[in-house]
Amino acid sequence: MADRNRSRPRLGLRLCLCLGFRAPDQVEEAMEAPPRPLRLRCSVQNYDWGRFGEESTVARLFEGNSGSEIELGRPYAEFWMGTHESGPSFVVASPEAAVAVAEAECLAPGLVTLKKWIGENPGALGVKVVQKWGKNLPFLFKVLSVAKALSIQAHPDKELARMLHKMRPSVYKDPNHKPEMAIALTEFRALCGFVNIEELKDVLVGVPEITELIGNEEASKIISSKDLDGYLDAKAVLRSIFTKLMSASKEAVLQLVPKLKDRLDVESKIRTLTEKEQLVLLLEKQYQADVGVIAAFLFNYVKLSPGEAVYIGSNEPHAYISGDCIECMAASDNVVRAGLTAKYIDVQTLCSMLTYKQVC
Repeated sequence: MADRNRSRPRLGLRLCLCLGFRAPDQVEEAMEAPPRPLRLRCSVQNYDWGRFGEESTVARLFEGNSGSEIELGRPYAEFWMGTHESGPSFVVASPEAAVAVAEAECLAPGLVTLKKWIGENPGALGVKVVQKWGKNLPFLFKVLSVAKALSIQAHPDKELARMLHKMRPSVYKDPNHKPEMAIALTEFRALCGFVNIEELKDVLVGVPEITELIGNEEASKIISSKDLDGYLDAKAVLRSIFTKLMSASKEAVLQLVPKLKDRLDVESKIRTLTEKEQLVLLLEKQYQADVGVIAAFLFNYVKLSPGEAVYIGSNEPHAYISGDCIECMAASDNVVRAGLTAKYIDVQTLCSMLTYKQVC
């Protein structure tokens, strides 16, 4: 056991987790002494794309935070620190609660939700935060351990979030937007934003399977066009191609994804595949005949080193591929998905909401 512990990297988050709140009795002496940390019992999400067992940074954080043993055959995907109902944190408010934390009894006496604690101690947020957001923590902080690609997705802006939450509250959990920033803890890979028009033309020339799905006539028009530098024209082209691709029939996708795989397997024997082509083969292994496998060609392939970051605004397409990161976002759990997932997909909403900017 000692050897195993020595081999683990130090995670830096000493999990008496401190979000910078002051206990009420510390306000007057804040200038003389640093605030006492609040110990939190945090939530974990076991999504199927997470890393398994002790390989997961999230699992090790969960073990240190809760005292529970890691289940080796279980994925540990996200560690949540915040007040969102989908994964609330609890304040450990008494010695008895500390024992409850070790036994993972979140409803034990002495444990109060962080949301309730903030409601009773709004001064901990500061005057400006309370004036703007009320007695609510306006952000959600996460650690992610990604073993398998996440869905092709986007997060709605506030107006769309309110509408989606009203229409489908079981799917879209809250009426809030979800801009987010991810900072890599390890080498981190993601798809983010659309490629530029010149690269799109190269894709249409070099990936005949996409041409088959969107139609030869439209593809030829785009390839031969010389006046697509205009912002609105480029957006219209991307919207048209992406919508046709994501709306393709299941029968066509079932036929063309294996065809794409077979072609790349053959070509890999006579040339070095591009990084994007290698990624597409990886996605095919993970999701087989999913339209998202082909759609990957339309996105920027982003590779982050530890400490590097990417910001993803509302209505921007993305899909995390692999690695560990920390994430900070508006306090929301709204995700609109359209590929690389077995979860509920909403192709029409995703295709209509995107900005179609050619940046990440």
